[in-house]
Amino acid sequence: MPGDRLPSIRQFARTMQVSPFTVVQAYDRLAAEGGIVSRQGAGFYVTGRDLPPLSLADATTPAARAIDPFWVSRQSLDSDPEVLKPGCGWLPADWMPNEALRRAFRAVARGDNTILSDYGSTRGALRLRRLLTSRFAVEGMEISPDQVVLTGSGTQAVDLICRLLLRRGDTVLVDDPCYFNFQALLRAHEIRIVGVPYTAFGPDIEAFEQIVLQEKPRLYITNSALHNPTGATLSPPTAFRLLSAATALGLLIVEDDIFADFETAPSPRLAVMDGLEHVIRIGSFSKTLSASVRCGYIAARKELIEGLVDLQVATSFGGPSPVITEVIADVLEGGSYRKHMLEIQRRLEKSRKTVTHRLGSLGISPWTVPKAGFYLWCRLPDGQDSTDIALRSMADKIIHAPGNVFSVSQSAASFMRFNVTQCEDERIFRSLGAILAKTIPCSSM
Repeated sequence: MPGDRLPSIRQFARTMQVSPFTVVQAYDRLAAEGGIVSRQGAGFYVTGRDLPPLSLADATTPAARAIDPFWVSRQSLDSDPEVLKPGCGWLPADWMPNEALRRAFRAVARGDNTILSDYGSTRGALRLRRLLTSRFAVEGMEISPDQVVLTGSGTQAVDLICRLLLRRGDTVLVDDPCYFNFQALLRAHEIRIVGVPYTAFGPDIEAFEQIVLQEKPRLYITNSALHNPTGATLSPPTAFRLLSAATALGLLIVEDDIFADFETAPSPRLAVMDGLEHVIRIGSFSKTLSASVRCGYIAARKELIEGLVDLQVATSFGGPSPVITEVIADVLEGGSYRKHMLEIQRRLEKSRKTVTHRLGSLGISPWTVPKAGFYLWCRLPDGQDSTDIALRSMADKIIHAPGNVFSVSQSAASFMRFNVTQCEDERIFRSLGAILAKTIPCSSM
Protein backbone atom coordinates (compact mmCIF):
# COMPACT_ATOMS: atom_id res chain seq x y z
CA MET A 1 0.00 0.00 0.00
CA PRO A 2 1.17 3.64 -0.42
CA GLY A 3 3.72 4.42 2.28
CA ASP A 4 4.77 0.80 2.89
CA ARG A 5 8.50 0.03 2.98
CA LEU A 6 9.84 -2.55 0.50
CA PRO A 7 12.29 -5.28 1.58
CA SER A 8 15.96 -4.36 1.33
CA ILE A 9 17.75 -5.32 -1.87
CA ARG A 10 19.75 -8.14 -0.24
CA GLN A 11 16.74 -9.48 1.68
CA PHE A 12 14.54 -9.53 -1.39
CA ALA A 13 17.29 -11.16 -3.47
CA ARG A 14 17.52 -14.00 -0.92
CA THR A 15 13.73 -14.37 -0.78
CA MET A 16 13.36 -14.50 -4.58
CA GLN A 17 16.59 -16.47 -5.10
CA VAL A 18 17.97 -14.01 -7.62
CA SER A 19 21.07 -11.82 -7.69
CA PRO A 20 21.04 -8.41 -5.94
CA PHE A 21 21.70 -6.87 -9.37
CA THR A 22 18.33 -8.18 -10.62
CA VAL A 23 16.53 -6.58 -7.67
CA VAL A 24 18.40 -3.30 -8.22
CA GLN A 25 17.21 -3.29 -11.85
CA ALA A 26 13.62 -4.01 -10.81
CA TYR A 27 13.64 -1.29 -8.13
CA ASP A 28 15.19 1.20 -10.56
CA ARG A 29 12.45 0.47 -13.11
CA LEU A 30 9.72 0.89 -10.49
CA ALA A 31 11.28 4.15 -9.32
CA ALA A 32 11.49 5.44 -12.92
CA GLU A 33 7.78 4.63 -13.38
CA GLY A 34 6.92 6.45 -10.16
CA GLY A 35 5.67 3.33 -8.36
CA ILE A 36 8.28 3.54 -5.58
CA VAL A 37 10.62 6.18 -4.18
CA SER A 38 14.06 5.87 -2.62
CA ARG A 39 14.61 7.62 0.73
CA GLN A 40 18.28 8.06 1.51
CA GLY A 41 19.32 5.84 4.41
CA ALA A 42 15.78 4.47 4.84
CA GLY A 43 15.18 2.25 1.80
CA PHE A 44 12.43 2.09 -0.82
CA TYR A 45 8.76 3.00 -0.21
CA VAL A 46 5.57 2.64 -2.23
CA THR A 47 4.30 5.98 -3.54
CA GLY A 48 0.75 7.29 -3.89
CA ARG A 49 -0.65 9.01 -6.98
CA ASP A 50 -2.47 12.32 -6.75
CA LEU A 51 -4.04 12.53 -10.22
CA PRO A 52 -5.14 9.94 -12.79
CA PRO A 53 -3.11 9.84 -16.03
CA LEU A 54 -5.71 11.64 -18.13
CA SER A 55 -6.63 14.32 -15.61
CA LEU A 56 -7.87 17.53 -17.18
CA ALA A 57 -7.75 19.41 -13.89
CA ASP A 58 -5.84 22.26 -15.50
CA ALA A 59 -8.58 22.87 -18.10
CA THR A 60 -11.39 24.22 -15.94
CA THR A 61 -12.22 27.46 -17.80
CA PRO A 62 -13.64 27.78 -21.32
CA ALA A 63 -10.40 29.38 -22.54
CA ALA A 64 -8.29 26.60 -21.02
CA ARG A 65 -10.51 23.91 -22.51
CA ALA A 66 -10.36 25.57 -25.95
CA ILE A 67 -6.59 24.98 -26.11
CA ASP A 68 -6.71 21.52 -24.54
CA PRO A 69 -6.09 18.80 -27.18
CA PHE A 70 -8.65 16.38 -25.71
CA TRP A 71 -11.41 18.98 -25.76
CA VAL A 72 -10.56 20.26 -29.25
CA SER A 73 -10.57 16.70 -30.61
CA ARG A 74 -13.95 16.04 -29.02
CA GLN A 75 -15.44 19.16 -30.59
CA SER A 76 -14.36 18.06 -34.06
CA LEU A 77 -15.31 14.39 -33.67
CA ASP A 78 -18.63 14.77 -31.82
CA SER A 79 -20.13 17.76 -33.60
CA ASP A 80 -23.43 17.64 -35.47
CA PRO A 81 -23.32 17.28 -39.28
CA GLU A 82 -24.42 20.90 -39.80
CA VAL A 83 -21.44 22.26 -37.83
CA LEU A 84 -18.68 23.70 -40.04
CA LYS A 85 -15.16 22.47 -39.22
CA PRO A 86 -12.41 24.60 -40.78
CA GLY A 87 -10.22 23.56 -37.85
CA CYS A 88 -10.47 19.79 -38.34
CA GLY A 89 -7.71 17.59 -39.74
CA TRP A 90 -9.32 15.56 -42.52
CA LEU A 91 -10.80 15.90 -45.98
CA PRO A 92 -14.55 16.10 -46.63
CA ALA A 93 -16.26 12.81 -47.47
CA ASP A 94 -16.92 13.84 -51.07
CA TRP A 95 -13.16 14.29 -51.64
CA MET A 96 -12.44 10.64 -50.81
CA PRO A 97 -12.28 7.64 -53.25
CA ASN A 98 -15.63 6.25 -52.14
CA GLU A 99 -16.38 4.24 -55.28
CA ALA A 100 -12.97 2.55 -55.15
CA LEU A 101 -13.61 1.70 -51.51
CA ARG A 102 -17.04 0.23 -52.35
CA ARG A 103 -15.51 -1.96 -55.07
CA ALA A 104 -12.82 -3.14 -52.67
CA PHE A 105 -15.37 -3.98 -49.97
CA ARG A 106 -17.43 -5.99 -52.49
CA ALA A 107 -14.32 -7.89 -53.58
CA VAL A 108 -13.38 -8.70 -49.98
CA ALA A 109 -16.97 -9.80 -49.20
CA ARG A 110 -16.78 -12.31 -52.06
CA GLY A 111 -13.37 -13.57 -50.96
CA ASP A 112 -11.95 -16.01 -48.42
CA ASN A 113 -14.12 -16.62 -45.34
CA THR A 114 -11.05 -16.44 -43.10
CA ILE A 115 -10.62 -12.77 -43.99
CA LEU A 116 -14.17 -12.08 -42.81
CA SER A 117 -13.91 -14.15 -39.63
CA ASP A 118 -10.35 -14.56 -38.30
CA TYR A 119 -8.05 -12.40 -36.20
CA GLY A 120 -5.35 -10.42 -37.96
CA SER A 121 -1.79 -11.76 -37.97
CA THR A 122 0.65 -10.29 -35.47
CA ARG A 123 2.44 -8.10 -38.02
CA GLY A 124 -0.62 -7.42 -40.16
CA ALA A 125 -1.39 -8.62 -43.68
CA LEU A 126 1.73 -9.53 -45.67
CA ARG A 127 0.10 -8.28 -48.87
CA LEU A 128 -0.19 -4.73 -47.56
CA ARG A 129 3.26 -4.80 -45.95
CA ARG A 130 4.77 -5.80 -49.29
CA LEU A 131 2.95 -2.94 -50.99
CA LEU A 132 4.37 -0.53 -48.43
CA THR A 133 7.93 -1.76 -48.82
CA SER A 134 7.59 -1.43 -52.61
CA ARG A 135 6.55 2.18 -52.15
CA PHE A 136 9.49 2.75 -49.77
CA ALA A 137 11.87 1.25 -52.35
CA VAL A 138 10.81 3.88 -54.90
CA GLU A 139 11.97 6.51 -52.38
CA GLY A 140 15.30 4.72 -51.93
CA MET A 141 14.60 2.89 -48.66
CA GLU A 142 15.15 -0.83 -49.17
CA ILE A 143 13.68 -2.83 -46.28
CA SER A 144 11.95 -6.20 -45.91
CA PRO A 145 8.27 -6.68 -45.02
CA ASP A 146 9.46 -8.07 -41.65
CA GLN A 147 10.56 -4.52 -40.78
CA VAL A 148 6.97 -3.30 -41.02
CA VAL A 149 4.15 -3.87 -38.54
CA LEU A 150 0.58 -2.75 -39.33
CA THR A 151 -1.41 -1.09 -36.55
CA GLY A 152 -5.00 -0.10 -35.93
CA SER A 153 -4.23 3.54 -36.79
CA GLY A 154 -1.43 6.08 -36.95
CA THR A 155 -2.26 7.10 -33.40
CA GLN A 156 -1.94 3.50 -32.24
CA ALA A 157 1.45 3.38 -33.94
CA VAL A 158 2.67 6.24 -31.73
CA ASP A 159 1.03 4.65 -28.70
CA LEU A 160 2.86 1.34 -29.24
CA ILE A 161 6.18 3.15 -29.65
CA CYS A 162 5.56 5.05 -26.41
CA ARG A 163 4.69 1.83 -24.58
CA LEU A 164 7.85 0.13 -25.84
CA LEU A 165 10.41 2.90 -25.42
CA LEU A 166 9.16 5.27 -22.72
CA ARG A 167 8.47 5.20 -19.02
CA ARG A 168 6.51 7.63 -16.87
CA GLY A 169 8.47 10.85 -16.40
CA ASP A 170 10.67 10.42 -19.50
CA THR A 171 11.21 13.46 -21.72
CA VAL A 172 10.09 13.63 -25.36
CA LEU A 173 10.91 16.43 -27.78
CA VAL A 174 8.24 17.73 -30.16
CA ASP A 175 8.03 20.67 -32.52
CA ASP A 176 6.57 23.93 -31.29
CA PRO A 177 3.98 24.10 -32.79
CA CYS A 178 3.15 20.43 -33.42
CA TYR A 179 0.17 18.15 -34.07
CA PHE A 180 -1.87 18.51 -30.90
CA ASN A 181 -2.66 14.80 -30.52
CA PHE A 182 1.06 14.10 -30.09
CA GLN A 183 0.74 16.14 -26.91
CA ALA A 184 -2.50 14.43 -25.87
CA LEU A 185 -1.02 10.96 -26.29
CA LEU A 186 2.19 11.82 -24.45
CA ARG A 187 0.12 13.25 -21.61
CA ALA A 188 -1.80 9.99 -21.46
CA HIS A 189 1.53 8.22 -20.93
CA GLU A 190 2.56 10.82 -18.31
CA ILE A 191 5.54 11.89 -20.37
CA ARG A 192 7.34 15.22 -19.95
CA ILE A 193 6.99 17.24 -23.17
CA VAL A 194 9.60 19.74 -24.38
CA GLY A 195 9.14 21.84 -27.52
CA VAL A 196 11.72 22.95 -30.09
CA PRO A 197 10.91 26.08 -32.15
CA TYR A 198 9.83 25.21 -35.68
CA THR A 199 10.90 27.26 -38.71
CA ALA A 200 9.81 27.29 -42.35
CA PHE A 201 12.64 24.80 -43.07
CA GLY A 202 12.24 22.45 -40.09
CA PRO A 203 13.19 22.61 -36.42
CA ASP A 204 15.58 25.35 -35.30
CA ILE A 205 18.78 23.29 -35.37
CA GLU A 206 20.77 25.35 -32.88
CA ALA A 207 17.89 25.17 -30.42
CA PHE A 208 17.43 21.46 -31.17
CA GLU A 209 21.06 20.61 -30.34
CA GLN A 210 21.01 22.68 -27.15
CA ILE A 211 17.71 21.21 -25.93
CA VAL A 212 18.82 17.63 -26.61
CA LEU A 213 22.03 18.20 -24.64
CA GLN A 214 20.20 19.81 -21.73
CA GLU A 215 17.01 17.75 -21.55
CA LYS A 216 18.27 14.35 -22.82
CA PRO A 217 14.93 13.35 -24.43
CA ARG A 218 14.27 9.70 -25.27
CA LEU A 219 12.46 10.51 -28.53
CA TYR A 220 11.84 13.33 -31.00
CA ILE A 221 8.44 13.13 -32.78
CA THR A 222 7.95 15.18 -35.95
CA ASN A 223 6.45 15.47 -39.46
CA SER A 224 9.07 15.88 -42.20
CA ALA A 225 6.74 16.52 -45.12
CA LEU A 226 3.88 19.03 -44.94
CA HIS A 227 4.33 19.61 -41.24
CA ASN A 228 1.22 19.75 -39.07
CA PRO A 229 0.10 22.49 -38.39
CA THR A 230 2.43 24.77 -40.36
CA GLY A 231 2.45 23.05 -43.76
CA ALA A 232 6.22 23.62 -43.91
CA THR A 233 8.61 21.12 -45.50
CA LEU A 234 11.97 20.00 -44.12
CA SER A 235 14.89 21.37 -46.16
CA PRO A 236 17.86 19.14 -47.15
CA PRO A 237 20.44 21.09 -45.04
CA THR A 238 18.17 20.99 -41.99
CA ALA A 239 17.48 17.28 -42.49
CA PHE A 240 21.22 16.54 -42.69
CA ARG A 241 22.08 18.52 -39.55
CA LEU A 242 19.11 17.08 -37.69
CA LEU A 243 20.17 13.51 -38.42
CA SER A 244 23.81 14.26 -37.61
CA ALA A 245 22.84 15.70 -34.23
CA ALA A 246 20.45 12.85 -33.41
CA THR A 247 23.08 10.24 -34.35
CA ALA A 248 25.81 11.92 -32.30
CA LEU A 249 23.54 12.31 -29.28
CA GLY A 250 21.89 8.87 -29.47
CA LEU A 251 18.37 10.22 -30.02
CA LEU A 252 15.63 8.20 -31.75
CA ILE A 253 13.39 10.12 -34.17
CA VAL A 254 9.78 9.16 -34.88
CA GLU A 255 8.92 10.50 -38.34
CA ASP A 256 5.19 10.72 -39.02
CA ASP A 257 4.82 10.53 -42.80
CA ILE A 258 1.04 10.63 -42.98
CA PHE A 259 0.91 13.50 -45.52
CA ALA A 260 3.48 12.08 -47.96
CA ASP A 261 1.07 11.32 -50.80
CA PHE A 262 -0.19 14.91 -50.91
CA GLU A 263 3.22 16.10 -52.15
CA THR A 264 3.52 16.82 -55.86
CA ALA A 265 7.31 16.37 -55.63
CA PRO A 266 9.07 14.34 -52.89
CA SER A 267 10.90 16.25 -50.17
CA PRO A 268 13.68 14.94 -47.86
CA ARG A 269 12.75 12.01 -45.60
CA LEU A 270 14.74 11.30 -42.47
CA ALA A 271 13.94 7.58 -42.63
CA VAL A 272 15.29 7.36 -46.19
CA MET A 273 18.45 9.32 -45.38
CA ASP A 274 19.06 7.33 -42.20
CA GLY A 275 18.03 3.85 -43.32
CA LEU A 276 15.98 3.31 -40.13
CA GLU A 277 19.06 3.23 -37.88
CA HIS A 278 17.98 6.18 -35.74
CA VAL A 279 14.56 6.85 -37.28
CA ILE A 280 11.21 5.09 -36.92
CA ARG A 281 8.75 5.84 -39.70
CA ILE A 282 5.01 5.78 -39.06
CA GLY A 283 2.02 6.56 -41.23
CA SER A 284 -1.57 5.71 -42.04
CA PHE A 285 -4.21 5.97 -44.75
CA SER A 286 -6.84 8.02 -42.91
CA LYS A 287 -6.02 11.29 -44.71
CA THR A 288 -5.89 9.88 -48.24
CA LEU A 289 -8.35 6.96 -48.28
CA SER A 290 -10.74 7.02 -45.34
CA ALA A 291 -10.76 7.92 -41.66
CA SER A 292 -13.31 5.14 -41.24
CA VAL A 293 -11.14 2.44 -42.85
CA ARG A 294 -8.35 2.85 -40.32
CA CYS A 295 -4.93 1.24 -40.50
CA GLY A 296 -1.48 2.54 -39.61
CA TYR A 297 2.04 1.20 -39.92
CA ILE A 298 5.45 1.32 -38.27
CA ALA A 299 8.72 0.76 -40.16
CA ALA A 300 11.79 0.31 -37.95
CA ARG A 301 14.83 -1.80 -37.13
CA LYS A 302 14.02 -5.50 -36.76
CA GLU A 303 14.74 -5.63 -33.02
CA LEU A 304 12.29 -2.77 -32.40
CA ILE A 305 9.66 -4.42 -34.59
CA GLU A 306 9.83 -7.62 -32.52
CA GLY A 307 9.04 -5.70 -29.33
CA LEU A 308 6.24 -3.78 -31.05
CA VAL A 309 4.69 -7.02 -32.35
CA ASP A 310 4.62 -8.46 -28.82
CA LEU A 311 3.01 -5.28 -27.51
CA GLN A 312 0.36 -5.35 -30.22
CA VAL A 313 -0.47 -8.94 -29.29
CA ALA A 314 -0.75 -7.91 -25.64
CA THR A 315 -2.93 -4.86 -26.31
CA SER A 316 -4.92 -5.85 -29.43
CA PHE A 317 -4.35 -9.59 -29.84
CA GLY A 318 -2.92 -9.23 -33.30
CA GLY A 319 -2.75 -6.69 -36.06
CA PRO A 320 -5.57 -4.65 -37.62
CA SER A 321 -8.69 -6.19 -39.14
CA PRO A 322 -7.94 -8.38 -42.19
CA VAL A 323 -11.03 -6.89 -43.82
CA ILE A 324 -9.59 -3.39 -43.51
CA THR A 325 -6.09 -4.31 -44.69
CA GLU A 326 -7.47 -6.18 -47.72
CA VAL A 327 -9.66 -3.23 -48.67
CA ILE A 328 -6.71 -0.83 -48.43
CA ALA A 329 -4.46 -3.19 -50.41
CA ASP A 330 -7.11 -3.52 -53.14
CA VAL A 331 -7.37 0.26 -53.52
CA LEU A 332 -3.61 0.81 -53.47
CA GLU A 333 -2.98 -1.90 -56.07
CA GLY A 334 -5.51 -0.47 -58.49
CA GLY A 335 -4.79 2.47 -60.74
CA SER A 336 -7.63 4.42 -59.15
CA TYR A 337 -5.52 5.44 -56.13
CA ARG A 338 -2.88 7.19 -58.21
CA LYS A 339 -5.56 9.01 -60.20
CA HIS A 340 -7.36 9.89 -56.97
CA MET A 341 -4.25 11.49 -55.47
CA LEU A 342 -3.48 13.41 -58.67
CA GLU A 343 -7.01 14.83 -58.58
CA ILE A 344 -6.67 15.65 -54.86
CA GLN A 345 -3.40 17.49 -55.50
CA ARG A 346 -5.05 19.51 -58.27
CA ARG A 347 -8.06 20.40 -56.13
CA LEU A 348 -5.85 21.29 -53.16
CA GLU A 349 -3.75 23.72 -55.19
CA LYS A 350 -6.91 25.54 -56.25
CA SER A 351 -8.37 25.51 -52.71
CA ARG A 352 -5.16 26.84 -51.12
CA LYS A 353 -5.13 29.79 -53.50
CA THR A 354 -8.84 30.53 -53.00
CA VAL A 355 -8.78 30.28 -49.20
CA THR A 356 -5.52 32.24 -48.94
CA HIS A 357 -7.15 35.06 -50.92
CA ARG A 358 -10.36 34.98 -48.84
CA LEU A 359 -8.44 35.00 -45.55
CA GLY A 360 -6.17 37.75 -46.86
CA SER A 361 -9.18 39.99 -47.40
CA LEU A 362 -9.76 39.70 -43.62
CA GLY A 363 -6.15 40.51 -42.79
CA ILE A 364 -5.29 36.86 -42.03
CA SER A 365 -2.03 35.81 -43.68
CA PRO A 366 -0.17 32.47 -43.99
CA TRP A 367 2.99 32.11 -41.90
CA THR A 368 4.52 30.26 -44.85
CA VAL A 369 3.15 29.24 -48.24
CA PRO A 370 2.89 25.42 -48.26
CA LYS A 371 4.06 23.53 -51.35
CA ALA A 372 1.18 21.08 -51.01
CA GLY A 373 -1.33 19.67 -48.50
CA PHE A 374 -4.45 21.15 -46.97
CA TYR A 375 -3.24 23.19 -43.99
CA LEU A 376 -2.66 26.93 -43.74
CA TRP A 377 -0.97 28.13 -40.54
CA CYS A 378 -2.09 31.75 -40.38
CA ARG A 379 -1.34 34.84 -38.36
CA LEU A 380 -4.37 36.83 -37.25
CA PRO A 381 -4.43 40.62 -37.78
CA ASP A 382 -3.25 42.96 -35.03
CA GLY A 383 -2.21 40.09 -32.74
CA GLN A 384 -5.81 39.06 -32.07
CA ASP A 385 -6.35 36.02 -29.84
CA SER A 386 -7.28 32.84 -31.72
CA THR A 387 -8.62 31.14 -28.58
CA ASP A 388 -11.15 33.93 -28.06
CA ILE A 389 -12.12 33.77 -31.74
CA ALA A 390 -12.55 29.98 -31.57
CA LEU A 391 -14.82 30.25 -28.54
CA ARG A 392 -16.93 32.99 -30.14
CA SER A 393 -17.19 31.01 -33.40
CA MET A 394 -18.88 28.11 -31.64
CA ALA A 395 -21.99 30.26 -31.32
CA ASP A 396 -22.06 30.29 -35.15
CA LYS A 397 -21.63 26.49 -35.21
CA ILE A 398 -18.07 26.77 -36.53
CA ILE A 399 -15.13 24.89 -35.02
CA HIS A 400 -11.70 26.47 -35.40
CA ALA A 401 -8.25 25.25 -34.32
CA PRO A 402 -6.63 28.02 -32.21
CA GLY A 403 -2.85 28.30 -32.29
CA ASN A 404 -2.05 27.48 -28.70
CA VAL A 405 -3.60 24.03 -28.92
CA PHE A 406 -0.54 23.18 -31.05
CA SER A 407 2.03 25.07 -28.99
CA VAL A 408 3.93 23.54 -26.05
CA SER A 409 5.17 26.98 -24.99
CA GLN A 410 1.73 28.58 -25.48
CA SER A 411 3.33 31.17 -27.76
CA ALA A 412 0.93 30.88 -30.73
CA ALA A 413 -2.05 32.86 -29.44
CA SER A 414 -2.18 34.98 -32.60
CA PHE A 415 -2.12 31.97 -34.96
CA MET A 416 -4.83 29.65 -36.26
CA ARG A 417 -4.74 26.51 -38.43
CA PHE A 418 -7.17 26.36 -41.35
CA ASN A 419 -8.07 23.26 -43.38
CA VAL A 420 -8.64 24.64 -46.88
CA THR A 421 -10.86 21.72 -47.91
CA GLN A 422 -13.26 22.54 -45.07
CA CYS A 423 -13.46 26.27 -45.89
CA GLU A 424 -15.83 26.24 -48.86
CA ASP A 425 -18.81 27.64 -46.94
CA GLU A 426 -19.21 31.42 -47.08
CA ARG A 427 -20.50 31.46 -43.49
CA ILE A 428 -16.96 30.80 -42.20
CA PHE A 429 -15.62 34.04 -43.64
CA ARG A 430 -18.68 36.09 -42.65
CA SER A 431 -18.35 34.83 -39.07
CA LEU A 432 -14.61 35.51 -38.94
CA GLY A 433 -15.06 39.01 -40.33
CA ALA A 434 -17.72 39.89 -37.77
CA ILE A 435 -15.73 38.45 -34.84
CA LEU A 436 -12.45 40.06 -35.88
CA ALA A 437 -14.13 43.44 -36.01
CA LYS A 438 -15.14 43.09 -32.34
CA THR A 439 -12.21 41.13 -30.85
CA ILE A 440 -9.62 42.76 -28.61
CA PRO A 441 -5.99 42.07 -29.63
CA CYS A 442 -4.07 39.64 -27.42
CA SER A 443 -1.16 40.95 -25.33
CA SER A 444 1.55 38.61 -26.66
CA MET A 445 2.45 36.75 -29.84
